[in-house]
This record gives sequence, structure tokens and C-alpha cells, in this order.
Amino acid sequence: MLESYIRSRLAEKKILLMTHIVIGYPSLDASLEIVRTMVEAGVDLMELQIPFSEPIADGPVILKANQRALANGVTVKQCLDFGSRVAGRFPIPFLYMTYFNILFKFGVDRFAEHMQKAGLHGAIVPDLPPEEAGDYLKAMGEKHLAPVFIYSPTTPTDRLNAIADVADGFIYCVARKGVTGGQTEFSLQLDGYLARCRAATSLPLALGFGVKDRSDIKFLEGKADIAVIGTQALRLMEDGGVDAVGNFIRELQR
Repeated sequence: MLESYIRSRLAEKKILLMTHIVIGYPSLDASLEIVRTMVEAGVDLMELQIPFSEPIADGPVILKANQRALANGVTVKQCLDFGSRVAGRFPIPFLYMTYFNILFKFGVDRFAEHMQKAGLHGAIVPDLPPEEAGDYLKAMGEKHLAPVFIYSPTTPTDRLNAIADVADGFIYCVARKGVTGGQTEFSLQLDGYLARCRAATSLPLALGFGVKDRSDIKFLEGKADIAVIGTQALRLMEDGGVDAVGNFIRELQR
């Protein structure tokens, strides 16, 4: 279902835009307003991060947002209720992004059941390798949800192929080694990496970690199917509030 949506949108646009928020940052009410603003500005799909105390894939900006949300007392239940609310209200696909400890404690089957009932389309769990994901893959498959897995520039070809065998919806291609929020070199080296990713899977490719302006997105047209904006939107939220985020999203798509 998620892949079909992406394909249909790509018939209308050269590249799609996926944004990322941390649920409960800076508050639950503000998170809802950020989602509304991003959807109205034209994003095609969105990651909803359930805050976690040790978000190992995330850099300082998103780490701070996780810590702030947790300090505010945001719970997993509140995050799931938030996911249900936005999925029922806004006409784009939403995915949860979080770490496996959240699913393990909540119950993998129960988590998948919630996603299905709430109208979520899938999940990104960056610390769950395919070799240890049997229960998760089974639960997601039974509920017709997309388990989105990750490629990195250091992933060998045989592993790219193995990940493609179990992934669904799209593949999230990390633009560089390290955590979110750092500087990414949009160059021929990235071209080669994305070509290698493309050869390994027929699924759409999303590129994240360092996409920050319109020139980056233009560079990715024809190479990736989805550009992912996370840290930059949070920086703008800190500096200029929700209106700055909306203006930024609209500018990216001109």
C-alpha cells in the first residue's frame, strides 16, 4: 500500500518530500500544529518519532528534541494516540520511527495491531537488523504494514540485496556515516552510492541525513525518489516557530 502511494505520487512529481517530527516536541499541541503546517505546505509523507532516551542514530538537534519530549512527560501511549489522531485527520501516509526497545516493551504484535487500526502505513526501526527482526517482520506482514529498512554507504552489496528481500514500502538510504544533522557532501560520490542502492532493490529510495535546502533536493531528482527533511526543520522550528517551518517546506518544492 505504501509503495503504491509513492509510485502514484511520483507520476505527478519528480521527487517526494518526507519530513520528520519528534512527537511531543516542543509539546503535543505544538507537534499537531507542526504536522498540520507541514501537510498544508505540501509534504508527501511523514515520520513520527516516538521519543527514546538513547536515540543512537540521531544527532544533537534530534537528540535534544527527544530529551525535551521525555522531560515533558510524553508517554508511548500519548505518542500512539497522537499517531492515530493525525493519521485519521490528514491525507498523507504516516510512519512511526523509533527504537526497538519501545516495540519490545510494548509488544511487537500489539504495536503492529495499533498501527493497523490507527491507519499508519509502516515503521522505521533503525537499530533492528533484519537477522533479528523475525517477529517484527511477521507482525508487520500480517497487518499489511511496511517495515522500512536502511542502507548506508558502507553496506556491502550482498547485504543490500538481503535487506531488499525483507523491506517493504521504500528503502531509507543514509547519505553518510554518522548520525543525523551533520554535513553531507552532495557530489558524484553520492551518485555512485545511490546507483548501487538502485541496483539492489526495486523499491523506491529515500535519501536522508543532511538534506537541508532546495539545491540538495534538485541534486537528488532522478537519483532518489524521496528526500527526507528532519534536522533542518527542527532547527527552523527552534529559531522561527511553526510559520518558519511552513515557509521552508514550500520553498523546497518551488
